[in-house]
Amino acid sequence: MSIVLATSPEVADPPAGTWSNCLVVDGVAYVAGMTARGSGQSGSVGDEYAQAEEIFSKIRHLVEAAGGSMADVVKVTIFVTDITQREKVWQARREFFTGNFPTSTLVQVAALADPSLKVEINAVAHIGASKR
Repeated sequence: MSIVLATSPEVADPPAGTWSNCLVVDGVAYVAGMTARGSGQSGSVGDEYAQAEEIFSKIRHLVEAAGGSMADVVKVTIFVTDITQREKVWQARREFFTGNFPTSTLVQVAALADPSLKVEINAVAHIGASKR
């Protein structure tokens, strides 16, 4: 079994000793729950659309650092604090995926790690699968 840490200069590394943003295990990339926090924006991190757009961008950077593309993403799990705003998240998702969309789970949660966060998304990608 091969485990490799994938990093991108476009995605801030987590504090040492906490978690990994993206691990690739035998060609499968596991992307941790990404949020819009640390995106370099000042003040508010935006509404659900802006947050989802930033998060999908981070996922793209990490999957590309692992050697893949967004077409290799097969599963996303989306956590939102207000499920009535899900269309905003879906709008951002449509901007990052084409063809066969990944399988997806959408769950409303009471809160995320910071009160300004409204969306968190994790992903699984089978690197190179879209080219087979």
